[in-house]
Amino acid sequence: MSNSRLPAWQAFPAPAKLNLFLHIVGRRTDGYHLLQSVFQLIDIADTIELRVRADGEVVLHNPIPGVPADSDLTVRAARLLQAEAGCGLGVDIRVEKRLPMGGGLGGGSSDAATVLLALNRLWHLDLARTRLMEIGLKLGADVPFFVFGRNAFVEGIGEIMTPVTTPEGWFVVLHPGVHVPTPAIFGAADLVRDTPLISPDGIDYAATHNDMEPVACRLFPEVAAARDWLAQFAPARMTGSGACVFAFTASQTESACVLSRLPDATAGFQAATIAQHPLYGFASD
Repeated sequence: MSNSRLPAWQAFPAPAKLNLFLHIVGRRTDGYHLLQSVFQLIDIADTIELRVRADGEVVLHNPIPGVPADSDLTVRAARLLQAEAGCGLGVDIRVEKRLPMGGGLGGGSSDAATVLLALNRLWHLDLARTRLMEIGLKLGADVPFFVFGRNAFVEGIGEIMTPVTTPEGWFVVLHPGVHVPTPAIFGAADLVRDTPLISPDGIDYAATHNDMEPVACRLFPEVAAARDWLAQFAPARMTGSGACVFAFTASQTESACVLSRLPDATAGFQAATIAQHPLYGFASD
């Protein structure tokens, strides 16, 4: 088939998330940690470009240097969806990264979820959201949330979700320039694993925290420095297992003002809250 007859590339957003808090409330016998958190969608996103192929091949056109294409979550998501749905179609994939790797923003998981949601439509699979969430869980604990597509109170290992309404506004997000490996945080002896359970009703965010933050700050002083700088302007904390830190502001003007004071060596951006994933309608409830 000539290039002129190939289907057109289509672009789909893969939005980031923030953990407004992250409590570790226990540990399963298989070693997985049990958590409670509120996951907040924000409007900064990677872009996933897809083009349907008739030959069943899954081809990543711009693999991350040093990461084999077969290990990329977007490729794994497409191949797993093929297998689970018995689909003979394939796809070309291009990924435009904006979200930092190892930042706690869910970038890779969001990329995988966007592939699942977009191919559910492009391949005409019409799988229900719950089925896509089951498939996503095989790729990573955060993938089901992005398929769920709404801000949520998250429990278990990340697979139990209750929709919540979160405050609207803007965040200042800083990346300290380090990659925090999640296994190093979960494996730390001083990680708190017995925070008391809370209810999703009427959460007092000021009384919450991130249990992973003290460990990350001890192992990576850059995280602590970024958090402490941001805390001059608003209450600041780390998202996920790091490395990004964030603070909530009531307006775009306020967040822009904070960013205007950012030291030259520190990367940061502003992002607005969003209530629903842009591809929410690509799966049925």
